[in-house]
Amino acid sequence: MRARLALTAVLLVACPLAARADGPADAALPRADLLARAMAAYQRVAGSGLVRNPLLTVIDYTLPSSQRRLWVIEPRTRQVLRREFVAHGRGSAPEDDPDRAVRFGNDEGSHRSSLGTFLTGGVYSGEHGRSLELFGLDRGVNDRALERRIVIHPAEYASEAFRARSGGRLGRSWGCPALDPAVAGDVIDRIEDGSVLYAGAF
Repeated sequence: MRARLALTAVLLVACPLAARADGPADAALPRADLLARAMAAYQRVAGSGLVRNPLLTVIDYTLPSSQRRLWVIEPRTRQVLRREFVAHGRGSAPEDDPDRAVRFGNDEGSHRSSLGTFLTGGVYSGEHGRSLELFGLDRGVNDRALERRIVIHPAEYASEAFRARSGGRLGRSWGCPALDPAVAGDVIDRIEDGSVLYAGAF
């Protein structure tokens, strides 16, 4: 854990905050303004020499959880490799509209999703199964991700069966971008170890 925290400190210095092939048939890119911010974030991280896996994952939290709002993109060609459903944190959504994330945070115990730029880390086996570490790169915005255990992991409440029971929406996590267990393994395999994830809203 000490080594991981040291790596986080290095990443924060290196990347300060700045203002289908086999996927689903609908492989449209994210909205243009969000994609531009995500591409700029990717270029900043790549320019710092931190990218080891040249892929970009984009999450659009302006969309409801009942829509596919996570993309895995090859930045050079902008080819969409995956487009998937992803959950948001329980603290990010009002109880009367759990399908939409409207609040975001960086605090332990908030159960809120975090925005901004992340670097993917290693894979480990945790309480949710095979999971992927995320290092938050934006100071004060998502830099407590590792401390909060904000990770990508599979979750039954993101599965097709859950969506069928709930009228389409996903359940909510404690802040993690949780995925359908049917696709989580492939997504994690693709983006582990030094790719960029950018989560945006508004």
